[in-house]
Amino acid sequence: MDSLLTKFLLIACSGLLPLLPLSSLEADVRLPGFYTDHMVLQREMPVRLRGWAEAGERVTVRIANQSAETTTAADGTWQVELPALQASAEPQTLSFRGRNTIVLEDVLVGEVWLCSGQSNMEWTVSRSSNAAEEAQSANHPLIRHIKFAHRATPVPQDNVSGQWQICSPQTVPNFTGVGYFFARAVQKELGVPIGLINSSWGGTRIEPWTPPAGFDQTPALSDLADQVRGRTPGTEDHQHLLQQHINATQEWLVSARRVLAAGELPTPSPAFPSSLAPLQRHTDPTALYNGMIHAIVGYPIRGAIWYQGESNYTERMTYYEKMKALISGWREIWQQGDFPFYYVQIAPFRYRDEDPTILPALWEAQAAVLEVPKTGMVVINDVATIEDIHPPNKQDVGQRLAMLALKQDYGRSDLVARSPELESLKIEGRQLRVRFRYTGGGLKTRDGAAPSHFEIAGVGSKSFQPANATIDGDSVLLSSADVDQPTAFRFAWHKLAEPNLTGGTGLPVGAVRGGDVPSFGSLVPGLEDQGPTRDFKHNGRSILYSFNDPFRRK
Repeated sequence: MDSLLTKFLLIACSGLLPLLPLSSLEADVRLPGFYTDHMVLQREMPVRLRGWAEAGERVTVRIANQSAETTTAADGTWQVELPALQASAEPQTLSFRGRNTIVLEDVLVGEVWLCSGQSNMEWTVSRSSNAAEEAQSANHPLIRHIKFAHRATPVPQDNVSGQWQICSPQTVPNFTGVGYFFARAVQKELGVPIGLINSSWGGTRIEPWTPPAGFDQTPALSDLADQVRGRTPGTEDHQHLLQQHINATQEWLVSARRVLAAGELPTPSPAFPSSLAPLQRHTDPTALYNGMIHAIVGYPIRGAIWYQGESNYTERMTYYEKMKALISGWREIWQQGDFPFYYVQIAPFRYRDEDPTILPALWEAQAAVLEVPKTGMVVINDVATIEDIHPPNKQDVGQRLAMLALKQDYGRSDLVARSPELESLKIEGRQLRVRFRYTGGGLKTRDGAAPSHFEIAGVGSKSFQPANATIDGDSVLLSSADVDQPTAFRFAWHKLAEPNLTGGTGLPVGAVRGGDVPSFGSLVPGLEDQGPTRDFKHNGRSILYSFNDPFRRK
């Protein structure tokens, strides 16, 4: 008994007690803390549900006319899979029966979306534009929302708690604003229940939300993958490093006793390696995946919407690699294939006194993520608040995300849901022709003035020069009296840029650059031009043409 108590105390002191199966503490059937009344199940996908009970206990799960039965495994876990269900706005009863019975009421079947990221995703309806009016009109009982508490942990947690809430004027003020306006637009179009899983935390970086699988799949992030393996208790790397430290400490003890016996002072004992320190801060890689995502992995969802990047805004193309890791990691562990992933390109903002072209380099990295299949990006440089990192207009953000889902997932092929994107660049004498696709019938400006924030450079240029810009259908013609032989352009290439160019639908054009930049020195003090050019590809087509890129990922 003493040895058992000692082991229990060691586990508790290590902070790993939550890893113990719930069934080891109570034999009754237990459910994850996010299985509650008013929850929404994903339609048209097998319904995977899980929980805990005494080893060997039979558990039966039933909803509507469907049921499934299983036997609890030796570790106290059970999982069932029910046949796919059609959307239903009629409240259903979901029951779990073993030694005891748990009944969840008012369960709906519809579309489930994960909402994640930092503060602009966590930003509530109550702090969005026209908050009082939005709350007063929020009688949408088919929209449901659950929010998870902030939690960072060094190892994956199998349980997370929250309460599903029915959308009403009383509850909606605490919903994620972006998520709610997304859901409202989708629900209005489809007429089916919408469930929002809100797992977000203000001020967080992308690395804590990323699972180990994502880092492992991204060669450019091998240093982070090594760090995660070495600092996550239970991994082979961690065990190996820990054993090395234990061996070194044991050797020191033997030596110290011998030295003391000789009347001498021993050398200091080996310090605990920082490479073994658990990843348990909310800034550490995998810590938020462990604490706020892992427990819902496998719960069927239609897709994810993501709004993050402000905390990584100086990272340029490295952020592209980190986005790939996040998306591929989530998709691999969910085992649902390439589910939709839609994200927001962050807004212009003053930040600090850094070079003003650093933020556009992040916008470029975010745009490059469109290379990843079944992704979509929302541009919001027209709703920015330069002095406030939290633009209150979450309505347009949610609506634009909804347009991507409606077009790409829900059959609205007639929609133009993407902002215009660079298609080609052509030199025409003393001017450049920049052609865009996804224009929705041609380009225009919000204010009727000439397009703003275009710059060009060329042979003999000492810097980019402001360009005279004229719209010609799907193209913008650029020229400057100071550039005789233009070869390159850039658009909205400043952290405070709020350009007026849009597509025919009103969707804004995001920051972009292209062409061959002359070697007139670095665009950032202290950096040199870095040689060869490269292209990004999307669906086999160039979306950015060759340019000397001072932000190139090394």
